[in-house]
Amino acid sequence: MAAIGERYVVDEKGKRVGVLLDLDDYRRLLEEAEEMDAIRAYDAAKSSRDEAIPFEQAVAEIERGPR
Repeated sequence: MAAIGERYVVDEKGKRVGVLLDLDDYRRLLEEAEEMDAIRAYDAAKSSRDEAIPFEQAVAEIERGPR
């Protein structure tokens, strides 16, 4: 991960209460978080004992909605 230039927001006692990030750093962090979510979902699906179904069937069930 690339270095992030952090600038802190402090309260009246000097305690750090927030951080300012460059917009590019923020966007990169969001992308990395989304990628980690996808990896976790994949890992959970692989370790699941659920029966795999074809992609087209899954899409059809999602579009049909709850019964």
